[in-house]
Order: sequence, then C-alpha cells, then structure tokens
Amino acid sequence: MAKVLTIGGVFFKSEDPKSLCAWYEKWLQFKLEPDHNSAAFKAAGLPESAYAVWAPFPKSTFYFAPGEQQFMLNLMVDDLDGALAQVEEGGAERVGEIEECEYGRFGWFLDPEGNKVELWQLPQQ
Repeated sequence: MAKVLTIGGVFFKSEDPKSLCAWYEKWLQFKLEPDHNSAAFKAAGLPESAYAVWAPFPKSTFYFAPGEQQFMLNLMVDDLDGALAQVEEGGAERVGEIEECEYGRFGWFLDPEGNKVELWQLPQQ
C-alpha cells in the first residue's frame, strides 16, 4: 500500500502574496524560489532530529486564536528568541509567552495579514 512520506507543502490564500513572501524573506530568512511565490525547505538543511507534524485540532480549539484562520503554520527555527525579535522588528504582533516542553520551545506571532504562526525550536541535543 502507498504511504505518505512527509508534508509536501503548505498552501494558503493571501491578500498580497508577493508582499507577504517579501516579509517572510526579510524577517525569517525564507529562501524564495526564483518565482518569488514559494520557498522550498530541503531535508538536507534540517537538523538530524527534525520532523514534520500533521495534527487536526477540534473545530472548537482556541489554540489558533487570536488568528481567525482555519490553519496555523508552524515553522522550525534555529533560534526562537532571535526569530521572535526579528518578526517583532518587522511589525508582527507577538502572541502569548514562550512555552518549553519535551518537544522544544514554542513562540507565536501574527504575521502582516493576521495569520497566527507558531515558531518551534527543537530541544538541544
């Protein structure tokens, strides 16, 4: 039987895709593809312990609040504190406090279009 190997992409609607891509490129160092409408994250560039998560949440969840979207992007970062400072400098609104658990450290912000984004730093190996 065929099986899924990993998440192949995250696709969503945007009011201004080029502007949003430029913001992520500047403030989170996204390496945009030549068409400037997407970024590819190659497995070879990830820490050995990195992995992707697929997790449906109940429709009643408040975990994505104050964002109103039906999804929440989770981005793995190498420096959570530095990444949060960068996005705040870029005009993002920081949401909540940093949380630490066995999976690593987590922090959140609202991007320029109001999407709540979760940043994840893996635990130190």
